[in-house]
Amino acid sequence: MTVLTNHKKKDRRALIQDDETKELLSRSLQYLKSGYPVHYIGPSGAGKTSLALALAKKRNRPVMLIHGNHELNNKDLIGDFTGYTSKKVVDQYVRSVYKKDESVTETWRDGRLLEAVKNGYTLVYDEFTRSQPTTNNLFLSILEEGILPLYGSKLTEPFIRVHPAFSVIFTSNPAEYAGVYRTQDALLDRLITINVDYKDPEREALIVSEKANLVISEARAVTSMISELRSHCSNGYGPSLRASIMIATLAIESDIPIDGQNADFQRLCLDITAHTMSECLEEDQESVEKVIRDACENMKVVEE
Repeated sequence: MTVLTNHKKKDRRALIQDDETKELLSRSLQYLKSGYPVHYIGPSGAGKTSLALALAKKRNRPVMLIHGNHELNNKDLIGDFTGYTSKKVVDQYVRSVYKKDESVTETWRDGRLLEAVKNGYTLVYDEFTRSQPTTNNLFLSILEEGILPLYGSKLTEPFIRVHPAFSVIFTSNPAEYAGVYRTQDALLDRLITINVDYKDPEREALIVSEKANLVISEARAVTSMISELRSHCSNGYGPSLRASIMIATLAIESDIPIDGQNADFQRLCLDITAHTMSECLEEDQESVEKVIRDACENMKVVEE
């Protein structure tokens, strides 16, 4: 195993931008500038969130990140009254006169969506289809009428106008993923939806080499092995690019050679990919492990 020792330790969350990725970001930025929200959809581990954050950074505006979940509601997005504040003023300026003025007011805290809308932030709504469709109805008014309704807030204004610099980027998994709600057609109709799929093994190898500081020949062997495992999955998903990065990184840190015949390397690949492959193949554990071991043994590190 050869490590690229002349590189600094990489941020594994950073997006590696090849020509195709740069072109996608350029197109997406133009869509945002024209007032259209962008929606990246694709399998887990394909890089949707990294793309969304890289795109948001290009706008040079503060970024607000929201993670979709089934418990997210209007209070989380718009805000809520968080309690009461009391104020007491005692006036004894005149010695013989005692005055006391006491008042109680409710304390309001803006939700993340309201804060982003008011201040013109770039909102990244990650995995938005994991939130209930009724919660996401707020975005219909934002995208169509340019207002955020203040439902149930008891505020004096019924809505707030969207700041002209506000923009939103959505990400989601396909509908067949567990825990995902079907999105309203009316909302999808207002988004520019771009499919983000796994990259080919060669492009994935370049990313693994960069993120894990591994020579390209060994990174290519790892991503080719993961690609072979993915080909066994009828749904087309299987282990993601994250699995390749985990294998490469842990092999380096544990001083395990990138060698499909090595028992420790096989064990590492099994630990990282077995759960995903068992869900994909729906076979017994022994059969799943055989598929993974065969893929490891078929690995070839071709020196350049």
